[in-house]
Amino acid sequence: MNDKIRVRFAPSPTGPLHIGGVRTALFNYLFAKKQGGKFVLRIEDTDQNRYVEGAEEYIIEALNWCGIPFDEGPGKEGQYGPYRQSERKDIYKKYAEQLVEKGKAYYAFDTAETLDFHRKDHEEKGKTFIYNWHNRKKLSNSLALSPEETKAKIEAGEEYVIRFKTPHEETMHLKDQIRGNIEIDASLLDDKVLFKSDGMPTYHLANVVDDHLMEITHVIRGEEWLPSLALHCQLYDAFEWTPPVFAHLPLIMKPTGKGKLSKRDGDKMGFPVFPLSWESSIGYREAGYFPEAVVNFLAMLGWNPGDDREMFSLTELIEAFSLERVHNSGARFDPEKTRWYNHQYLQQKPDDVLAALFMPLLQEQMGSLPEHFDHQYVTSVVSLVKERADFVNDFWELSSYFFTRPEGYEEKAVKKQWKEHTPGILKEVSGILKNIENYDSASIEEEVKQWIADSGKSFGMVMAPLRLVIVGGLKGPHLFDILALIGREESVERIQYAIEQLP
Repeated sequence: MNDKIRVRFAPSPTGPLHIGGVRTALFNYLFAKKQGGKFVLRIEDTDQNRYVEGAEEYIIEALNWCGIPFDEGPGKEGQYGPYRQSERKDIYKKYAEQLVEKGKAYYAFDTAETLDFHRKDHEEKGKTFIYNWHNRKKLSNSLALSPEETKAKIEAGEEYVIRFKTPHEETMHLKDQIRGNIEIDASLLDDKVLFKSDGMPTYHLANVVDDHLMEITHVIRGEEWLPSLALHCQLYDAFEWTPPVFAHLPLIMKPTGKGKLSKRDGDKMGFPVFPLSWESSIGYREAGYFPEAVVNFLAMLGWNPGDDREMFSLTELIEAFSLERVHNSGARFDPEKTRWYNHQYLQQKPDDVLAALFMPLLQEQMGSLPEHFDHQYVTSVVSLVKERADFVNDFWELSSYFFTRPEGYEEKAVKKQWKEHTPGILKEVSGILKNIENYDSASIEEEVKQWIADSGKSFGMVMAPLRLVIVGGLKGPHLFDILALIGREESVERIQYAIEQLP
């Protein structure tokens, strides 16, 4: 166990947390817990223009719902806080200035109009404008200006940014835990802005400084950050800090396997892409998924345990997880597989727990519940129908006839099963039900089957019409279980009602 292992999940509060972000948080959590380390939440809100009210609370609620809470972060202050970058903004300028003093960064006074002119000029010539080693001396910055000119501009209040002076005369050899060795031609990199004219750091500076100050040992993040790896490693080198271990997780791909999974895919194909609902988009929680199912299927997107096993509790995932078994290619999202996972977890849950979850939905459907539809009755119903359910939300459709007499009957089934002799047969069945001493499933089955055998009728002539009048269609669990549960009086009444209603 290594309590010095520290990982962080560092989302920006610019909207809801995508399940790709939840997967990143989960892998960080699993890695930290496997090592006995700490899982830190840091809110990267330096871009105040894109800040969305309520997004931070959403992120925290989503992590808690998934059962992967952070050890340190907003509201759980540790010795490395504060954990919102907007509350740390006084820290960053010092480090940006430090790089300028070391000759690793410089002040740049170029206006937006000037930079736009250069971009357009390059485009017209079929080139791409990159602010770096080959043109920095021709632009308005402290590398091209004298120290006196630079000082005069700053004192005059001219707006400036601080850019990183990218070392370019090298081939960089980088290491990623998932992707192995990576080579980068540093001469192709641009001089990124580290500190903006509004007094806020860019993502790159704040990210590296915070990871260093918070003693983050492993940076486990999405593949989309891979292009930033070279700059971040150069920044660590410029500061003379030991870099963390980097691991870039594979993208979660669309169900087709082509392109990154987006909100649009969920809207189009009717599945959630957010853990909790956000505005008009439904979340996994509201769609009826169990958090354990969400965690399980997310863990299998881009990681495998090395065998065919698919079902893992969170504790088992912690035990089995390793970065070595994370794939380096994209993981295809399969909406049907997510349903399959929820089905598996639903089957594992005790009937009385499922009944408690179903009760509010039942109340909603019926308005008020008669006394005899108590928790024990609902538990018995759930035990009979749950095998066919993927979600607790499915229970009403699967079991409504346990609570209310069918209002109508399936047309196809009526045409096929309701013959001239059917009412007479069902009247006889009704007589048998009235006279059974012990009205339980086994006794009903024994009496009715004995009568069918003695009368020489076929099972089809009796059982299909009987199911039709009790259930409203040719569906449902074992018919004798249904008859026993709804009770003798209700069973007889339903037979009588159907005889009166059907031609």
